[in-house]
Amino acid sequence: MIEVLAQLSRGPVFLAGEMLECGIVFTNPLSATSTSASSEMLAWASAQIHCQFHSSESRVALPPSDDSKHDVQAANETVFVPNRGERGQCILSTPPKILFCDLRLDPGESKSWLKDYQFPQDEVVAPSNPFLEEEEGVKKDSRLADLATELLMAATSRRSLHVYNISNTRGKVGKFGIFKTVYKIGEDILGTFNFSEGDIPCLQYSVSLQTEESIQEEFQRRHGQPVSYTTHARHQESCLHTARCSFSLPVPLSSTPGFTTNIVSLKWRLHFEFVTSRESGEAHTVPENQSETITWTGVEQIEVDTFSWDLPIKVLPTNPVLASYVSQFSSTNSITI
Repeated sequence: MIEVLAQLSRGPVFLAGEMLECGIVFTNPLSATSTSASSEMLAWASAQIHCQFHSSESRVALPPSDDSKHDVQAANETVFVPNRGERGQCILSTPPKILFCDLRLDPGESKSWLKDYQFPQDEVVAPSNPFLEEEEGVKKDSRLADLATELLMAATSRRSLHVYNISNTRGKVGKFGIFKTVYKIGEDILGTFNFSEGDIPCLQYSVSLQTEESIQEEFQRRHGQPVSYTTHARHQESCLHTARCSFSLPVPLSSTPGFTTNIVSLKWRLHFEFVTSRESGEAHTVPENQSETITWTGVEQIEVDTFSWDLPIKVLPTNPVLASYVSQFSSTNSITI
């Protein structure tokens, strides 16, 4: 019996192009019944990176897989097919890296392998800097994580006030302001409303942070299949006679950034819903020389209009180290052979 322990040194979340470091330990456990004849042998072992695409079969009609012919393996072959028997499509499968051949482990003995395995990359993601000399033996790919993090910070830190007029068929309701429309996973989305200049009183508003998942027409299980919406956070507030108000919606660390493939796309948006009054809604004032006590109560019924508005936003990945803390995947896994 041999125990195999694999551990990702930094965590289970990576950016494309990063260096993946994984330590693998093979151990022949020592037990009370172990003898000198309890040695174990392994003919060979290999490691590779494999990415499998899964989708809901009730909504997505996947094309035939190109590697379906590799699913049939001859009896005398020793190559491991990691996606044998799995549904979906293989997106990436790197060539296996042989760790060892003919490994012998005595009782209580351990052997360790596999670090610094690099994701395959077709081209450099950024031009080299002619003013910086690269240290000998240091690869550009080792800086991809830092470079990607810097690019994410630059893309999501730009602040410029965007103001949108809110109106319906009866007139102007107010204004909405937001300082940016590009965020990264884990950020808070801040927005403000100004109803002081509106002609139509707003009774209530709600803002929902949503993702919309759409399937390309040729891969839809049914023709005209609707877009699927998921709400991740929501804020609702009554705002009659309110001049200004604001909201804050967090982008969950466990959510998925926007992406687009030839099969499916995931986009983010802010979905607004407004409830407005059909009446003027003028605020009552107290007379200066009021001698009698008067009690004011709200109206029991009021005629309203409702309308909605969608504001597309972009949600980018976050620092993979931060995402690792909330990931559902473990950095360590083990099996017994």
